[in-house]
Amino acid sequence: MTSTFPDITISTERLVLRAFEEADIPELVEMMNDELCAAWTSVPTPYTEADGRDWVLRRAPAERLSGRGLVLAVTELLTQRLVGSVHLHHVDHRTGAAEIGYAVAPWARGEGYAAEAVLAAARWLFGDQKFERLELRTAAANTASQQVALKVGCLSEGVLRNAAIVRSRTEDGGWTDLRTDVIVWGLLPEDLEETGDPTNPLPPEHGGTPRPL
Repeated sequence: MTSTFPDITISTERLVLRAFEEADIPELVEMMNDELCAAWTSVPTPYTEADGRDWVLRRAPAERLSGRGLVLAVTELLTQRLVGSVHLHHVDHRTGAAEIGYAVAPWARGEGYAAEAVLAAARWLFGDQKFERLELRTAAANTASQQVALKVGCLSEGVLRNAAIVRSRTEDGGWTDLRTDVIVWGLLPEDLEETGDPTNPLPPEHGGTPRPL
């Protein structure tokens, strides 16, 4: 029997992490067409409405239902606006390990939302799901993502040489693919001791309480 994650909602002081909805598609498309999202992720460029619709209605739900992972939209608690996404993938339910990826909309950067969302997902994963390891990988030149890893308590575990491809703008306004090294970061339950109690990550409907990150 395939292990799957529950369909959950996680609340923090400022954010709500939940499944993507059809109403999120326009903001998702706008977010993924941002230059930084295009440069550091593997999404199609340009990112069309059809791409967004396929992700929200088919591919994201399939991640959870197949047991491969979990995709969550990150929205502001007060405005309900989409400000990013987190994606648990490369999930191994037997060993209790997963990798996390994330993106932040250009209109929400500089607010600490990426770290808040990653930390909320990690607390839930370690507390509710009893996982023992969360991995995060950042391109060598993506210093903003590396700051997120450090802020949530990750430890750098090494460098994978020429392990990924990122995009860079060309002089004519197009894109070119570049090889890059990748820094591997690891987070264990005990690493969260410096950032807060990992034993109470549950959303209210699962018996927990919203908590600041």
